[in-house]
Amino acid sequence: MNKYVKSYLQRGLAFGGFGPIVAGIVFWILHLVGVDVRLNGAEVLIAILSTYVLAFVQAGSSVFNQVEGWPIAKSMGIHFACLYAVYVGCYLVNRWIPFAWEVIAIFTGIFISTYLVVWLTVYLIVRNVSKKLNKNIE
Repeated sequence: MNKYVKSYLQRGLAFGGFGPIVAGIVFWILHLVGVDVRLNGAEVLIAILSTYVLAFVQAGSSVFNQVEGWPIAKSMGIHFACLYAVYVGCYLVNRWIPFAWEVIAIFTGIFISTYLVVWLTVYLIVRNVSKKLNKNIE
């Protein structure tokens, strides 16, 4: 088995269970602040499965940035596409956003903005740490 596929699956399995835990915490907090969330059995099952898949893909997709020989644009593009697909799918299947093109466009804009801010922050931190390490080596 390809080492990257193996790593993807290991990461996904290791962290996939956090998705339903986070969903449970969110529903609990909503209950604490007085929001009346009522879900039937099917909706609970969909929430558990979809948030597991979301966390699995989120964790597993981190391997794309470590594939040797891939340019950064390719790894970021595939990483972005996987995360976007799983997030929009999860939000739609749970009816956290309605299936309306205007809403999906707004979601997409927010997702792209957040993705770019996170990666710019990571890039700047890594660059600064690398500079400090290089100075220490010299």
